[in-house]
Amino acid sequence: MSTRVRSFCKINLGLAVGPSRPDGFHALATVYQTLQLHDFVTVTATRAAETTIEITSNHRGVPRSDANSAERNTAWRMVQKTLDRLQITAKVHIHIEKTLPIQGGMGAGSANAIAATLGLERELGIALPGPTRLELAAEVGSDVPLFLLGGTVLGLNRGEEVYPLPDSPPVPCVVALPDIGVSTALAFQQLDAEQLTSCAAVDKLKQLSRALASVWSTTGVESGPSGIAFMDRSGLIPGDLPSGRTSEMRDVSGDLAENPLLALVRTGIENDFEEVVFSQHPSLRSTKRDLVGSSSESAIYAALSGSGSALFGLYKSQTDALAAQHRVQQNGTRAILTETLPRRDYWNTMFAE
Repeated sequence: MSTRVRSFCKINLGLAVGPSRPDGFHALATVYQTLQLHDFVTVTATRAAETTIEITSNHRGVPRSDANSAERNTAWRMVQKTLDRLQITAKVHIHIEKTLPIQGGMGAGSANAIAATLGLERELGIALPGPTRLELAAEVGSDVPLFLLGGTVLGLNRGEEVYPLPDSPPVPCVVALPDIGVSTALAFQQLDAEQLTSCAAVDKLKQLSRALASVWSTTGVESGPSGIAFMDRSGLIPGDLPSGRTSEMRDVSGDLAENPLLALVRTGIENDFEEVVFSQHPSLRSTKRDLVGSSSESAIYAALSGSGSALFGLYKSQTDALAAQHRVQQNGTRAILTETLPRRDYWNTMFAE
């Protein structure tokens, strides 16, 4: 027997990066959104006298056992920590069927780690408590915990402190996958080198929190998410909204009452990594322009996801999304048509029976 799990990816709806902290990390504020795009992770596990974890994959870039690099894989580390916490020894085989890009800024490796853990728990017939899972996930990687929530998720601290936000209906999305790998570590180094994570970045963190608080106070949500309460205690309180860049956004005021996600992107949130990543890879800026489009077929919102290299656009209709996909592909970049994935659908479709 084995368990096959859909390992869904994410995009970042805005990403504000604060100054480097004494522990070497940066303070972040972001809104994660899961998408229907996914890898498949297949887990086979049986209890044994000692633990062995083998990882295979159809992609040579995945850290795996036959390349003597499995222990670098986030899935390996998450499964090992889970077994240790459960005080169980087991023989585990994990196969990762990749369709998502490596170093694409879509959290594919982190999602694989959670998919492997959930598959392991089902195989062994035992599960960790939710808070313990979150604790271990945060130890493994900054964007691993979000995949224990799914849907629309607020990420704070270094991104690992996560809060579920009000979910929205599916929105058409086009993901552009340039043939470029971007190192997150190098992107952070470049931000620091150019002093882009200065005091001004703290203002950006506050700006994003104000946008969040304002959105969820104007979209008919009876009580704000716990993340907003956390930010209030931190002094990041509701205030004026940022003006945004009109060239990259469309007025979606008619959708505000029923779709918090569209209301959020209307505030003008941005990804701080774009400034440095686009300077290193100018072709990504051109791809973003293709996603944005113009006139009646323009994107509601388009941005780099995480530190890239994947980019995405959100659209009001499948017709607009198809037109964007065609624009991107015409210029030689792979583009996939998909939709945002609400929390309920995330969990209802995770296990591939």
